[in-house]
Amino acid sequence: MTQQLNKVCIYGAGAIGGWLGLRLALAGCDVSVVARGATLAAVKANGLSLTQAASSKTQNVRVRASDTPADLGVQDVVVVAVKAPSMGEVAKSIAPLIGADTIVLTAMNGVPWWFFEGFGGKFEGHALQAVDPGGSIAKQVPGKHIIGCVVHASCSLDAPGHVRQHFGNKVIIGEPSGQKTQRARALQALLERSGLESVLSDQIQRDAWFKLWGNMTMNPISAMTGATTDRVLDDELVRAFIGKVMLEAKEIGARIGIPIDQQPEDRHQVTRKLGAFKTSMLQDVEAGRAVELDALVTVVKELGALTDVPTPWTDALLGLARLHARVRGLY
Repeated sequence: MTQQLNKVCIYGAGAIGGWLGLRLALAGCDVSVVARGATLAAVKANGLSLTQAASSKTQNVRVRASDTPADLGVQDVVVVAVKAPSMGEVAKSIAPLIGADTIVLTAMNGVPWWFFEGFGGKFEGHALQAVDPGGSIAKQVPGKHIIGCVVHASCSLDAPGHVRQHFGNKVIIGEPSGQKTQRARALQALLERSGLESVLSDQIQRDAWFKLWGNMTMNPISAMTGATTDRVLDDELVRAFIGKVMLEAKEIGARIGIPIDQQPEDRHQVTRKLGAFKTSMLQDVEAGRAVELDALVTVVKELGALTDVPTPWTDALLGLARLHARVRGLY
């Protein structure tokens, strides 16, 4: 019997969570939101709003919202769309949303804590300390509930609860094991009905790693310098440094079963086509929010040690970005 997916809770109604929540609500889902502070107040008062940058058209939906998951009850799908530094706290309070058949869809940047769940050859089952110190997240969000999600869309917040979508409309989802299960197919169909370009992957870790291959350099460098992506790539010395970091990550990927058949310059050309934009980490620095360094860079250093790949360039990037963030109280 096909699993019915109707009750959806968005845990973290920021730019990506708000975008997904509104899309799913417009598709007829019973959507609720876990939020706090100004976001909670805004969503309770005004619902979720989405403005398309290209057309300036704004859509709005009313949804239930609470800062207490127990108020919302067991869900069919929980979309976790928080920044990685918040995941430890989310894991402590998510239990009331999760029943026996609940899907937990992780729409997050970087390498997730479940990366080696059902994947990785000799590294399968390895717990990544950079993103889940002590394994507490894995204990509180069992792997059997996870479906991974890699988002290819640029969204920002005009105000709490009001998302602006700049470009991109694609989500890639997949079971950590790579199996194309009935529930994964049902979720893909639901996302398609929501107006998203939805792809069902046979190796979601590859999709996460390939996105990281660009994000792990562009995000921290833009955060440190305040530069948009075009200006980062226009500096030949910075571009050469980025290339060195990317080649280290490429070698790590090859050793965990994710070969990348591109060179750094190939990826730069893709980034350039997106135009001049502020990365999510630069937006976080400007807003005074904690930065996602561990899921994007620290974890690559850890994977280098695991796979015996030296990472001097990654280490330099991490050290500089970490110091920059610590000085500002953001790490």
